[in-house]
This record gives sequence, structure tokens and C-alpha cells, in this order.
Amino acid sequence: MPTLNLPECPTPLKSIQHFLKAATEHDQRDPVISYWCRLHALQTGLKLSTKTSEETGFLLKLMDWLEQTKKTQHENEAITNEVAAQAHLENYAHKLFMYADSNDRASNFGKNVIKAFYSSGVIYDVLTTFGELSEEAAQNRKYAKWRAAYIHNCLKNGETPVPGPMKGEGEENEDADADAASGPPGNIPSTSGLGGISQPGPPSGTDAFGFPSVPQSSAHNFPVPPSNPSQGNLPYPNLPGFNSTPMSPTPYNPTPAPTPTPTNVTPSQPSAEDYKITPTAEGGVSLDIEQMNKAQKYVKWAGSALNYDDVPTAVENLRKALQLLTTGQDPA
Repeated sequence: MPTLNLPECPTPLKSIQHFLKAATEHDQRDPVISYWCRLHALQTGLKLSTKTSEETGFLLKLMDWLEQTKKTQHENEAITNEVAAQAHLENYAHKLFMYADSNDRASNFGKNVIKAFYSSGVIYDVLTTFGELSEEAAQNRKYAKWRAAYIHNCLKNGETPVPGPMKGEGEENEDADADAASGPPGNIPSTSGLGGISQPGPPSGTDAFGFPSVPQSSAHNFPVPPSNPSQGNLPYPNLPGFNSTPMSPTPYNPTPAPTPTPTNVTPSQPSAEDYKITPTAEGGVSLDIEQMNKAQKYVKWAGSALNYDDVPTAVENLRKALQLLTTGQDPA
């Protein structure tokens, strides 16, 4: 992969640092994770940018790296194809989550569990690049960030964390046990510590675990699980992208809704499917939702390029959008 030497992150873009840090940690382990973390950082940075020369230069370097990487990795479907990329990231985030959750439930606390929970939350954030998260993914993201903060603060304060919630009676945990036995993706270790891998030092304003430090006066409190009345409230760090509203989420475990018994039979009402229209390209080719979304992204990327007077890139993306809309063929 191309080498990336970014200058210090400008202050208005500080909130993208955790995506860039995750990308750096995966440069050698998983180029797909590295690529999409940086792409998500770029898209977020473009929204946050106040368009100073410092910010523009920083984001252009990031944009250049992404273009070079896409060319050198053109045979890697998980980089060039969004469907394959989404599946790769979902599998990675889920495996990280299951590894951390299984060890947490077994009272195997430590930096590796905190790191796995926190990293899975970051990857779930990156998955929003492809659209709204599924209910399961959204719940896992919320829970992973909460558990990372909770275990981190317990260990920091010399307290023993309460293990994560166990499944109900009769429910099996074979999948979680299998994931825990195999370890998490990458080389987040199955033993304490971070596996001896050379990790970049935490950015300014963070603690040893890489969590943003928060002044005591601005810290929030969140409720401790009911099974631990002696712990009291613990300070809640302001993790990036995490809602500060007090909560104590649980892993995704949907309960099927009961099937109602009909009392009166009424004529069926038309559904949205009855009015579904399939877009058609100029040449008569039907376009699916994925193709329409991709065309919209090309147009959006063209607009972003124009914000930085990058006319060639804008023209290239507009041509791609036009080709996709007129032929149904994605030129990427």
C-alpha cells in the first residue's frame, strides 16, 4: 500500500483521529479495513472542514492516498466493490464484538477486551459509509462503546467490572465460544496486552488506552448494571460518536412479536410494493437501488472535488455517473 505521511490533524478535524488511528493499526494486517477507515475519515472531514488551507491540504493528502490505494489494490474486490466491502467490515466488526463479549461474560477483563470492544465500535461507525446500520449492528455498536468505557473506568479505578449480561435460560452460546477460542481478527491478542505489536502512541488529549480524555467537570455519569449496587456511578468518557445520554444497553437479542389473532377480515390494503417503480436507464436498462445509490455517490464526490477546485476529479466522477445511468454499467 502507498505510504501516507499526514501532518498533525487540524483542530476542526480532531474527531476523525480515531478513524485514522484505526487505519494505521491495520495498514499491515488488513488493507481493506485501513482503506475504508480513511475513506470514512475523509468523508467526515469534508463535512467538518472550515476550508482553511491547513485543513484543505490535510484532506487532499488523504484523498490522494485513497486514489493511489484504489489503483494499486484494483484486484481487491473488498476495496473496489462496496457490497464486498460492506460484508468484509460487517464480518470483522462482528468477530471483534463476539470475541470481546465472550471474554467479558467470562470475567476475562483486560486491555485486549477494552480494545476489541472499542475497535468494533469504530468499525461499526465506518460501516455507516454504506448507509444506515441494521438493528443488530446499531445495537452492537452502542453496547460495544458502553462496555469499553465501563471496563476501562473500572480497571482505571481499581474496581472489578461486573461481567456482561448472560443469555437467558436454554439459549446456547456456541457461536460466541467459537469466536472467543479463535481470537479476534487482526492481532488483538487473546492474552493480556496488545500482542507486542508496535502501536502508535495516543494522540494528544487521549489516555493510555487511546480514549479521549475528559475534564472531570464535563464528565457524564451512566448507570451501573443492576447486579452491581455497590459500584455507584462511574465517570463516562466522551467517546467519539457516542451519545452522552445515560444508558445501559444490552447486546442485540430481538424477541419475536406475537402473531395477532384476526377478529375481522378486511380487504387487503395496497402496500408500497404495489407502487414500486424500477428506474430505467436511457438505453432501456433497468437500474436497481444499488446502481442508483452509486450514481448519487459519484455526483456527490464530484461536488466535493469542486469544493477544492479539483476539476479533473469532478469531471471523472460525473462521467462515471453518466455512464452508470445511461448503460447500467459501473465503470469503477
